[in-house]
Order: sequence, then C-alpha cells, then structure tokens
Amino acid sequence: MSITVRPLTGAEIAAALDDLAELRITVFAAYPYLYDGDAAYEATYLAEYAAAPDAVLVAAFDGGQIVGAATAASMMHQKAVFRAPFEARGLDTTRLFYFGESVLLPQYRGAGIGHAFFDQREAHATRCGANAACFAAVVRPTDHPARPADYRPLDAFWTRRGYAVVPGLTTSLAWKEHGHEAEQVNTMQYWLRQW
Repeated sequence: MSITVRPLTGAEIAAALDDLAELRITVFAAYPYLYDGDAAYEATYLAEYAAAPDAVLVAAFDGGQIVGAATAASMMHQKAVFRAPFEARGLDTTRLFYFGESVLLPQYRGAGIGHAFFDQREAHATRCGANAACFAAVVRPTDHPARPADYRPLDAFWTRRGYAVVPGLTTSLAWKEHGHEAEQVNTMQYWLRQW
C-alpha cells in the first residue's frame, strides 16, 4: 500500500471534517470507546476543534481517500473540561498541546502511520511554541464485558513515544455507547510528554 501522511491546517481542515467525522464514528465504535456516534454531534464537536487558530489535522491518504487522521491544538483553546485538571494543578496550558483523536482504519494499522501521526503533531506543537503535549484515554476495567479476547491496549506504544500517565490527572466525559439509551460518563486518563 502507498500511504501519504501530511498535516492539514486552516481551510484544509474544514474540507476534511466530514471524513474525520466518519472515521471517528467507525473507529470509536469498537472497544474501548464503544461510541454510538451521530453526524449532528460530530459536526458540532469538530467545528469547535477546527476553530482553534493553531489546530492541525494530520491525515493519512490512500490515493485521494482519507483513511486515518489525528488532531491537535493548543490546550488553551480547548473546552474547560479538558483544561481544568491542568489549571487546578497550576500547569501552564499556553505551552501545552492537546492531542485529540487518532483514528485509523484497521486494515492500515501496523505500518508506522501511528508514529507519523505523533511525529507530525509534535513537530506542529513545537512550531507553535509548545514544550509539552498530552492526550486522554478512556479508562476501562480489564474485565469489561465488551473487551475482545485479543484486545491489545496502546499503553506500550505510547510509553515508547515518551508519554506517561500522570497519576490523578483525569477528566470525565460522557458519550452515547452502543447498547445504552443515555450517555455514559467515562473517566479519561491523561498521558503527558514534555520536551
């Protein structure tokens, strides 16, 4: 396969938002997120992200089709629910980048695209004056009934990239999950890398 990975900014992000929404709904439907997404929610959520002046969307293209994407923007431009845990600890969000979703269709995994997503987001963050980056991952018990027998968490990959769990640094987010009528509140654990 011949995949091109490149950063999109400004108007290029806006043009790719429908593809990103579709990827988010498809990829996050699986464990551990179990997201029962819809286009209306995605449109609102992604428009807020794209409005950040320093936002970047790193896209993986197979020909002209986007098959994976990863987002990032300064933490100071994120919703209060994302910023609050850092601000409560007195951490400077003006030099911190928040890495949002990183979604890739299953058939493209294992070819180094995940590393390219991190490389390009970290480079963009550095150009914007950041000296640290973080992301949040959902916390699930190891005996969760929806956990596939062959599930492999990404912790080892993230650790090799230089990220580490910050104990006690969490936030809570709610989303609709498959099999539930109402939104479920989930704990999101922050991982952080400084440079």
